[in-house]
Amino acid sequence: MFFQKEIETMPRKELERLQLERLRHQVDYCARNVPFYAKRLAEAGVTAEKIKTLSDVKYIPLTTKADIRDNYPYGLFAVPMKEIVRIHASSGTTGKPTVVGYTRNDLDNWSDCVARLIRAVGVDDGDIAQVSFGYGLFTGALGLHYGLEKVGCAVIPVSSGNTEKQAMLLKDFGTTVLISTPSYAMYMSEVAKGMGITRDELKLRIGLFGSEGCTDALRDKIEQGFGLFSTDNYGMSELMGPGVSGECHLRCGLHVNEDHFLPEIIDPETGEPRERGESGELVVTTLTKEGIPLLRYRTKDLTRLNYEPCACGRTFARMDKVRGRSDDMLKIRGVNVFPSQIESVIAAINGIAPHYELILTRQNYTDYLEVRVELTDASLLENYAALDGLRQTVVAKLQTVLGIKAKVTLAAPSSLKRYEGKAKRIIDRRNENPD
Repeated sequence: MFFQKEIETMPRKELERLQLERLRHQVDYCARNVPFYAKRLAEAGVTAEKIKTLSDVKYIPLTTKADIRDNYPYGLFAVPMKEIVRIHASSGTTGKPTVVGYTRNDLDNWSDCVARLIRAVGVDDGDIAQVSFGYGLFTGALGLHYGLEKVGCAVIPVSSGNTEKQAMLLKDFGTTVLISTPSYAMYMSEVAKGMGITRDELKLRIGLFGSEGCTDALRDKIEQGFGLFSTDNYGMSELMGPGVSGECHLRCGLHVNEDHFLPEIIDPETGEPRERGESGELVVTTLTKEGIPLLRYRTKDLTRLNYEPCACGRTFARMDKVRGRSDDMLKIRGVNVFPSQIESVIAAINGIAPHYELILTRQNYTDYLEVRVELTDASLLENYAALDGLRQTVVAKLQTVLGIKAKVTLAAPSSLKRYEGKAKRIIDRRNENPD
C-alpha cells in the first residue's frame, strides 16, 4: 500500500527538517529567478537566511491567483522556456487563464506524488484505469495518467464525453479504477443503468474522484450506483495538479505530500495564521517546483489540518475534505451558505436525486435563494399531495441546516443539466434586475 514508504512514513522531526531546508532553498530560488518574488521578498525584508523555523513562513507575503494572472503568461516562470517541457492552464472562465509550466524534474515529482496517493487506496499494477477527465490544458487527466502508469496500471485515456461509450468501455474493457469528477461519475452510473448495465457486470472496485468537492452523501450515492470504493484526491493546477493530497484506504483525511508542499491554515478574512487544529483557508508553498514555484499560495479552499500520524502508517499531515471555498460562499440575508451544505441535505433525502441548481435573485434589496432539485420518480408529478409533502420536507431540512428558508422547486427526473467536468451549480441573477 506504499509507493515510497521511507518518505511517506518519515518521522515528523525529520520531515520538518527537510521542509525547512527546502523552504529556505525555495525562498532563495524565487528571489534569484523570479523578478516578481525578488521585489515582493525585498519589500517584506525576507531572505532565506532569515527563515530560521517553519513558523517563519508567515513573514513571506501571500501569493494569489490574481498575481499569476497579472504575470500572464510566463512572468512567474523561474527557468528559461527551453527548460519547460509541459504547459498547462486553467480554464480561464473568469478572465485570463492561470498558466503553469513544468520542467522534466517537475513532471517526475508530479507522477511520484500521484503514484503515492493511488497506491494508498490500493491501486496496483493489476488494475485497469479509465481516465474520464478531459485531456488538454486541464491538469487532471495527464496528472493522473502518468501516476497510474508509474505504478504499472493499464490506462484507458478515454477523456470525458460520449457517456454511453464510457459506460460500454467500463463493462467491455473490465475497468477496475474510474477517474473522473464525482458529478460525472454519478451521471455515468445513471447512463449505465439506463443502458441495462448492472453492477454485477462491472469489475469496478475503486473510484479516484477529484477536481470538485464531494460530500459524503454524494459519495454514498456513487458507491451504491457503481459498487466501488470512492476516494477523494486534491490538487490544483497552480500548485501542480492532482497529487497534492489524497485519501488512503482508511478515508480519515487526505494525506498531504509534505516533502513537496508546505501547508498552512490562515484566517480567510485577515490572512493571519491559525493555530494548529483550527479550520480556515489552506495556503500552500511549493517546496520543489522548478518551473513555476509559488510561495504561500492562497487556495481559497476551507479545511483543517491534522498532524497526528494515520493508522495506515503514513506520517504526512492530513487535510479534512474541503468544506467549501471562501469565494464560493454565498451570503444570503446575512447568513453564510456553502453549496456543499445543500448537497449533503438533498443527497440524503429519499425520492430526491443528487443533482441541483442554486438560483440567486434579489428583490427590494433582499437576496433570495431557490434550490432546484430533481425527483427520482416521475409519477410523483401526478400526485400533488405527495409532491408537496416532499417539497416541504426538503424546505424544512434545508432550513435546519442553513438557518434560512429557501424556495424549493422539484423538477422532473433527468431535467437538470449534467456535467462531464466540474459541475456549475450556482446561477446568480442578483444583478439582472437591480433595485
